[in-house]
Amino acid sequence: MSSNTEPLRIGLLLFPGFQSLDAFGPIDCLNVLSNDHPLTLSILSHSLDPVSTRPPQLPHRLGQSVMPTHTFANAPELDVLLVPGGHGTRLADSVEIKEAIKFIETIYPSLKYLITVCTGSRLASLAGVLDGRKATTNKAVFHEAKSWVGEDGKKGSSVSWVAKARWVVDGNVWTSSGVSAGIDVILAWMGAVYGEGVAKEITEVIEYSRHEEAGDDPFAQLYKLV
Repeated sequence: MSSNTEPLRIGLLLFPGFQSLDAFGPIDCLNVLSNDHPLTLSILSHSLDPVSTRPPQLPHRLGQSVMPTHTFANAPELDVLLVPGGHGTRLADSVEIKEAIKFIETIYPSLKYLITVCTGSRLASLAGVLDGRKATTNKAVFHEAKSWVGEDGKKGSSVSWVAKARWVVDGNVWTSSGVSAGIDVILAWMGAVYGEGVAKEITEVIEYSRHEEAGDDPFAQLYKLV
């Protein structure tokens, strides 16, 4: 169980075209957690400019913008890094995504936990963080996961992708399935770190029908992965 005296330092990594619920499903759970447990939150991106959920490749789509508190270059020390997914993760050649991948690679050794939601696992894979680990991702793009390999042909090449999983824990890396699975993975993480009673209380506060088993994944069957 986490200390009640030392704040756990949370970082949220953002990039153009991130999926809003990937980020703010977990963050709202953390908001509730902070009622009784000290936390800090840093919002990190390529620059301090507002970061839109609108994917650059879908300019007609609705979007909302979030103001970062720090850039990758001046990020504070962190205990936990949360990496959402979204259409923006497909733009691996963009400056913003390249810098996000480099940031994940650089900061990971100092983290207590890395948590990815949906195709946030793509960025972690390209950073080499998932090599030699089990991981999962959004089931709609699951067949693409094996192609999420860095330019060196090595980073991301030895990930063991788990098809039927709402979330996967391997060491201090937590990866989840698509979008709403971010709420399940953060609640499971809270149960592991703060105690299952805390996770249950937050589940009730947000009135959420929680997937309590990591292997409870109806979307693997929907996408004919099992």
